[in-house]
This record gives sequence, C-alpha cells and structure tokens, in this order.
Amino acid sequence: MDEDFLLNNEVAKKLYHNHAKKMPIFDYHCHLVPKEIAEDYEFKNLAEMWLYYDHYKWRAMRSFGIDEKYITGQASDYDKFYEFAKMMPYLIGNPIYHWSHLELKRFFGIEETLSEKTAKQIWEKCNKIIEEEKLTAKKLIQMSNVDYIGTTDDPIDDLKYHKKLKEDNFKCLVEPSFRPDKAIKIQNVGFVEYINSLSKCSQIDIKCFKDLEKALEDRLDYFYENGCVITDHSVERLNFYSFNDEEVNDIFIKALNGENLTKEEACKYSCALLISLGKMYHKRNMIMQLHIGALRNNNTRMFEKIGVDCGFDSIDDGEIAYTISKILDSMDKEDKLPKTILYCLNPKDNEVIATMLGNFQGGGIKGKIQFGSGWWFNDQKDGMERQMMALSQLGLISQFVGMVTDSRSFLSYVRHEYFRRILCNYIGDLVESGQYPYDEEILAKIIEDICYNNAKNYFNRR
Repeated sequence: MDEDFLLNNEVAKKLYHNHAKKMPIFDYHCHLVPKEIAEDYEFKNLAEMWLYYDHYKWRAMRSFGIDEKYITGQASDYDKFYEFAKMMPYLIGNPIYHWSHLELKRFFGIEETLSEKTAKQIWEKCNKIIEEEKLTAKKLIQMSNVDYIGTTDDPIDDLKYHKKLKEDNFKCLVEPSFRPDKAIKIQNVGFVEYINSLSKCSQIDIKCFKDLEKALEDRLDYFYENGCVITDHSVERLNFYSFNDEEVNDIFIKALNGENLTKEEACKYSCALLISLGKMYHKRNMIMQLHIGALRNNNTRMFEKIGVDCGFDSIDDGEIAYTISKILDSMDKEDKLPKTILYCLNPKDNEVIATMLGNFQGGGIKGKIQFGSGWWFNDQKDGMERQMMALSQLGLISQFVGMVTDSRSFLSYVRHEYFRRILCNYIGDLVESGQYPYDEEILAKIIEDICYNNAKNYFNRR
C-alpha cells in the first residue's frame, strides 16, 4: 500500500497526486456524535478509536470465531485490540484490511502490517501518539482536512452541541441532518412513545395526522434555523399504494390507539408522510437523502442482548423501482420535489437508481437527483466501481457529489482517500483505453469537482 496504491495507470497517478489528494473533505453524511466533537473528546487508547462503534469490524471478528466478550463485551481494551490484530492477516480481499492500514499510516505513521506479532508494539506506539500529540476528536478532523460534517440527528434533538460548535468557530462546519425515521416507521416498537416525545418537544398535541405534520414542520424549522440543509431517511422494504388523506389519518389514529396495522396500511402511512416531508424540504431548498434496501436486526437473540447497530444488518432483495418512482413523482407532480440523493444497498439496483435519476432531473439544477456513493456493504473497491460505472454510463458522473464516510469513527476519513484512488483509477482506465481523450484540464476539473466542489455547490455551503 504505497503512494500509488490502487493507481494502476499513469493517468490515474497524475489525477490522484496532482488533484484529488489535495482536495478538502465534504462529509455530508456520517454518524459522528456531535457531543464528542463539541467537547473535543480525548480518546483513551486505540481500541476506543477503532473498535467501540465499528460494526464492520465486529462482523468480521464474529466470522473469525472471536467470542462476543472481545467485541461488545467486558474484555479489556487491549484484549479486544489483540483479538482484532490476530484476525487482521486473514482479512485478504476485505476492505477492512485496507482501511485499517491506511488509518495506521495516515494518523500514526505506521508502515508495519498489523498482526498477532506486531499487536503489542503497534498498540504501545499508537497510544503514545494519542497521548503526546493529543489526538482528540477535533484534532483528527483537522488532520483529515475536513471542511464540512453533516451529522445524523433525530427531530427531537435540541442541537445544543451544534450550537456550541458554531459559537466556538470550529474551522470545520458541523451541521445537523434531519432524520425523522422514528416518526415514519409506524410499526416499530416504541412508535407511540416517540410520538408523545415529539408532541412534548414541539408543544403540539398530536391527535391526528395533520397535527403530526405540524409538529414535524415545527422541528424542521428549528433545525433549519440552526444550519440544517440536509435530511435523511432509511427506506427499508416499502411498497407504494394509492391513498387519500382520510385513510392515512385513520391509520395514524389506529396506531396511536395501539391497534395492529396491516402491511398495506403501514406502507400507505409511511409513503404519505415521506411525501409530505419531501414537499417541506423543497419549500426550504433542503436536500433529501433516501438510503434504500437495508434488512435490519436479523438476529433476534443478539438484538435482544445488545440492541441495534451492532452488525446484524444485511442487504435486502426487495423490489424498489415502482415505489421510488411513485414517491418522487408524487412530489414532482406539484413541482415540489427537492434535490434528492438516492443510495441503494443492493448492487442489483445500481442501474435502477442510475436510470431513475434521469426521470426527474431539470429545473436548471446540475445533478438535481443524485446517485449516492457506494453505501455500507458497497463502499469497497468493486462496489464503488460498479456504482461509478452505472452512473457514468447511464447519467453524468461529472456531476456526482462524491463520497461520504457513513461512519461513527473519527479515523474513517481515509475512506475518502480510498474512494479518490478508486475514482482516479476508473477515470484513468477510460483514458488509457482510448474511451476518453487525455485533456488534463478537463480531467482535473472533473476529479476535483467529484471530490469536493460538486458537493459544496450542491449543498450551498460556504
């Protein structure tokens, strides 16, 4: 993994080293904790930085037969790190191997490969650097040349840490993203309790669907006043059915009363609320993100034991084209479709999403509807390449808003480097094979735009 890692032709090397490498990072979707940024969290050791929140690593460790006590259990931090290090040499072909060694190289200057043999030496060296060089949350962000961070926040959040960061004039702009999933997923456990919390937060007594819309719009305005321009939705298996206002209201009241809903009723409600919110976003010139196709919490025993977001989610194989088309069209019919980024978790849907974009472009906005970067299980080399190929062949990759970390780790910014190397190699291959002329000026602009400029302009941030 030298300076030309993943750069397999001369054009790719020039594009990366002369252009992509220098661009700041615009990380418009992640799961960093705003409190940790605002309070400039001081990490105790490398295990806390690396293993506490990383369900990618947890899944791999389970596959290697490592006991859960070394993953999410009560083992010591060093023992957890040591078990991870023992597994590392066996991650051949897995992006975790690349990411981990890029993180060691970029943040700690370590060139050795991690293994059982080098674990203690690397542990001690990294911990010494963490302590002596004060590798706090803010320091790691600054080291990575991050210009913008979009966190993921619930509508009832008070955003006090975002306010603090603004008051502190932190060089990197950290802004909230509005994620109302708990209000949309009507069949989830705790839905009624959440609506009660939303009612209290917005000071609107939510008794009907119109009340719910008002409460969410109240919170959306609060987020907007505090710098929010991005929204986010996790869209799991969802089917579109025609609905009217009266039946959606009846469905919502049934849920508030604790009555069971049919799958069709739940879908009608979720689609209706998503469309209503989309129109609110359009009114405020906000961007809507739809993350499509996760099958969550598959392991009931482990879900009951350790909860959500612990590495027991996977790719769904549901049909998405008709539903996404109807949702977008329902907004567009009234010319109230906001800028939208569509991510698919199942690579079978790459061409579906890439062609869906063209149905709703326009309005004088470059790339109004975007195909989001390879997401979650697709943010590895061939997953990114498949996304790039579908987008370039069926749309305009030159207008692409680029990579996001989608991570809870402050070390994950090397994923942008990983993406940029893969991007430059993909474009370089097109040039080297004679599919595009070597015009360094336009190629440089395309690369720099995808890495940073397109996102900055799309989200209209400083």
